[in-house]
Amino acid sequence: MSDVSLSPVVTLEDVSVAYGRHPALRSVTTSFAVGAVGLLGPNGAGKSTMLKALLGFLVPQRGRMRVLGLDVAASPLEIRARIGYMPESDAHIPGMNAVSFVAYCGELAGLPRVDAMQRAHEVLYYVGLGEARYRNVETYSAGMKQRIKLAQALVHDPDLLFLDEPTNGMDPKGRDEMLDLIRDLGHNKGMNLVLSSHLLPDVEFACDHVVVMDKGSVVAAGPIAALKQPRGQVFELRVKIAVGELDGFLDRLRAAGIECYATDDDVMRALVPGEGGARDLFAFAAAEHVQVRHLRPSVPTLEDVFAKAVGEK
Repeated sequence: MSDVSLSPVVTLEDVSVAYGRHPALRSVTTSFAVGAVGLLGPNGAGKSTMLKALLGFLVPQRGRMRVLGLDVAASPLEIRARIGYMPESDAHIPGMNAVSFVAYCGELAGLPRVDAMQRAHEVLYYVGLGEARYRNVETYSAGMKQRIKLAQALVHDPDLLFLDEPTNGMDPKGRDEMLDLIRDLGHNKGMNLVLSSHLLPDVEFACDHVVVMDKGSVVAAGPIAALKQPRGQVFELRVKIAVGELDGFLDRLRAAGIECYATDDDVMRALVPGEGGARDLFAFAAAEHVQVRHLRPSVPTLEDVFAKAVGEK
């Protein structure tokens, strides 16, 4: 494999973007590797702003951006011709059926009319809308509208896909099917893509690399497998403690270098450095008069990476 093929598909150097006085990106320096990369962060972290800046829709106050080897400030139109963009908000044209809409998007991207229509049929079948391709788009469900946004992003066979919250509004079955498509594109079709999402499981399922954002800054980046490598032992922990005393116990753990955060199902996750493991947790619990109700070893997840990265901001 050549050095060119190993080069990042996207790079940002000291990029800052603001809406009026509100900073959206704060001196961001990062890169996106070839393949499937997740852009992960809570709503408002700056993910959509970054994608719009990379497309040339927003001009940064400072910094430099390159996409597919091209400078965004100098070649925005050339970059857009090589990118498929699936926006977060709906962008269909009322009164058009699906195949006409997707073919029109192909023509806008430079395809001849006959080729655009042929590709429209192909990609609509690929995303699961083949039987509904002659229906007007405004009659589609929320999940079907997400699929047609993916279809129009694919119609011109781009070199890079930007997918902004692609599973929004989808039921569980539709969400799984959308993620299967994205994983297929990145792993079987060999397409470079950036999946922007606030959903950890989506990124972990579909992507090999991740860039984690919080409050307009990049707080972690790299291969998901490498970021999940344990730097100690991970445990699931449930305790019985008087109301109002949990913070003191957590502060004690963190002061000892033990990363700890609560999950949705009333179970805490604790990363214990070194070899102490469960023995250290029981010792700190005893010192704080906390009763341990549940303790079992676990394996590192992307959620652990995210919680640690955001917690360090």
